[in-house]
Amino acid sequence: MKIEVFKTNVDDQNEAAALAASLSNFFPHSRITFDLEDCDKVLRIEGNYFDADAVSQMLMENGYECSILD
Repeated sequence: MKIEVFKTNVDDQNEAAALAASLSNFFPHSRITFDLEDCDKVLRIEGNYFDADAVSQMLMENGYECSILD
């Protein structure tokens, strides 16, 4: 299983839920969560079949910053 953690600027719980639902459509067997309480507004994805670049691109297309946390 692959785990990737992203820093975002998503700060609205409803928007985070909508983004997570959209990502779930593209990566249906992945676990997708946001931690908006964290200073980095963390998006965490766990699964075997997801593309980190596609995740970043999708958030950016929706007007959000998104980069992999080291």
